[in-house]
Amino acid sequence: MHLYIAEKPSLARAIAAALPGPYQKGQGWIRCGEGHSAVTVSWCIGHLLEPAEPASYNPAWKRWRLEDLPMFPDQWQLIPKDSVKQQFKVLESLIRKAELITHAGDPDREGQLLVDEVIRFVGSKAPVKRVLINDLTPNAVARAISSPKENSEFRSLSHSALARQRADWLYGINLTRFYTLTYQQQGEQGVYSVGRVQTPVLGLVVERDNAIEHFEPKPWFRIEGVFQAAEEEADQRPFTARWLPGDQFQDHLDEEGRLLNRDIANEVANTVHGRPGRIIESRFRDRPEPPPLPLSLSALQIEAGRLFRMGAKDVLDTAQNLYERHQLITYPRSDSRYLPEEHFNQREQVIRAIGRAAPDLAPHTEQLDSSRRSAAWNDKKVDAHHAIIPTVRPSASGKLNAAEQKIYGLISRYYLMQFCQDAVHREGRLTVQVQEHKFRATETAVLSPGWKTLELKLKEKNGEPQKAPLPRLEHDDPTICSQAEVKERKTQPPQHFTDATLLSAMTNIARFVADAELRKTLRETDGLGTEATRAAIIDTLFRRDYLLREKRFIRATDKGKALIAALPDSARTPDRTAVWEATLEGIRRGEDDPRAFLESLKNEIRGFIEQLDTPKGLPHGEASIHCPKCRTPMVQREGKFGPFYACTRYPKCTGTRPMEDSQPQDGTSQKPVPCPHCFSPLVRRQSKKGWFWGCSNFPACRQTVNDDNGKPALVLRNSTYRH
Repeated sequence: MHLYIAEKPSLARAIAAALPGPYQKGQGWIRCGEGHSAVTVSWCIGHLLEPAEPASYNPAWKRWRLEDLPMFPDQWQLIPKDSVKQQFKVLESLIRKAELITHAGDPDREGQLLVDEVIRFVGSKAPVKRVLINDLTPNAVARAISSPKENSEFRSLSHSALARQRADWLYGINLTRFYTLTYQQQGEQGVYSVGRVQTPVLGLVVERDNAIEHFEPKPWFRIEGVFQAAEEEADQRPFTARWLPGDQFQDHLDEEGRLLNRDIANEVANTVHGRPGRIIESRFRDRPEPPPLPLSLSALQIEAGRLFRMGAKDVLDTAQNLYERHQLITYPRSDSRYLPEEHFNQREQVIRAIGRAAPDLAPHTEQLDSSRRSAAWNDKKVDAHHAIIPTVRPSASGKLNAAEQKIYGLISRYYLMQFCQDAVHREGRLTVQVQEHKFRATETAVLSPGWKTLELKLKEKNGEPQKAPLPRLEHDDPTICSQAEVKERKTQPPQHFTDATLLSAMTNIARFVADAELRKTLRETDGLGTEATRAAIIDTLFRRDYLLREKRFIRATDKGKALIAALPDSARTPDRTAVWEATLEGIRRGEDDPRAFLESLKNEIRGFIEQLDTPKGLPHGEASIHCPKCRTPMVQREGKFGPFYACTRYPKCTGTRPMEDSQPQDGTSQKPVPCPHCFSPLVRRQSKKGWFWGCSNFPACRQTVNDDNGKPALVLRNSTYRH
């Protein structure tokens, strides 16, 4: 028997439709054809198997106890998922009978793994082929199944997904238990989940929120001069140019090159006002801009978030409907923005289909140059899957809802752009020198819109009036500064993340990394998460009460802030996690060893658990410093004035301590002692009469205890403790 295993039922139905009949449907399978040539098509429902829970490896691991950490399985185990056990049994029976298996999982690393792991789990020895299906239309599916490859060619793709799966288990289970148990010791409730990818994403949001909260606006000064030609025969149109600070002013600029000193600004304006100058740079050109490439999933989510304010998961779900139910677009979970060169032959059919499926785009389809070949068609840039584009199907299976219309239209526009003329920008630049000061004016305008006629734009806001074109002056032409003005501006805080900007940050994570070498490495990777998982990661952070929405903005909850405050930099920043993604990509290419990757991760987890309860700056094994307000352990943080100790319950508690106070006199360097009244930790305090111990829950609890050489003197009297 020849068995096809698809990733999901919709793909199985598309495969069966491309195979010769007659068809017989059973529970969890479809048989195509008759006799010896009959083919059976079955399917997974996502992952049919899942990593075993800790208790499967060791019964003692069922309970959450700090002494059991870290937990590293000797032999990894998978178990059938309860929700899909019936389909697993069907597929298991079919695999045991199969003489040839064709793997038809989705063309990404998870699609590769979820079929591979079922075949391995059952223990089949049958040969396995692989087909890559990006498009569910009948002709596309028929082409794919007519040219199968050896499944062994994709072994490293499966290894990459398996390494990811095991890394998530090791990192998530160990650190989630560690931090949850640590917080429970401090009286907190609930689970504090930590994830290999989700936690650095949360860290991005918390860092942005903190930057906004602590932002202090500062004045800065822009100097503008109004110039015109000094010679009558030259173009006399006046133009406004901005001052370019020279090297001698660098000490008075902020990191963005803005002048912070009003006196210098006034001095420069007075120096150039009414003075002659000379054009030292004159540059005018018409610059062609080629159309943007077709969309990947991240690019689609970012654009839809920006234009339609759709959440990342909503965009993915909508695109998945367009792919599976309506068959109007190709595989949506793609990280590529390029197309196979062979697809160029289908362009006329696709363009016609767009005109029928999206009538508002029909006028555009009639104005295209279908012989034009953009940079999108490039076999060298296409791997397991290609960019998301419309299929040749001209109508949906039923009426498209509003979201589906928007997403289909957006994908279609980016495809149609490939057959438009380049947009042409008219650009100009004049640089004027007056004594030792330089001023620059720029001009830009769209001379020929080309593909931009298909570009969707946000509603135009009331802004500055359009600038007049620059006069066409030449190098060395004399000018005069008729006016110089200092304009005061205020620095603005960054904006809170939106779905679009958070996805963009996850995709282009190198922007948030300080180390130059690491930044260079990360530019070559996919960033935090993958195309298929980013929306789910953000959604998980909302479900676990780490993020909340305020209109279109995403902010961190107090719970999210508290967790990030307690984590070391390597767990809450994107640096290490993005490097792990690069390593997984290296495993996919066959360049890195998954075993070495997991061993490195185990060593890192050991280090977290063994050292995280000791603040930085203290020798390992020495007593931790506790917060003077609530007795919670403190961690080292970096501030404007250098390192300091901060409470791990921030922002609920704002207790701090200077670094040099490594052995504080208030007793917070020793093991906490519970209050005899409410059992909150006692805190050593000093009054006019000397040292005493008071409840950290003051003023709710006013219990006090005498001090006995730096320790609370607890005396049991009548079943109560008294001071």
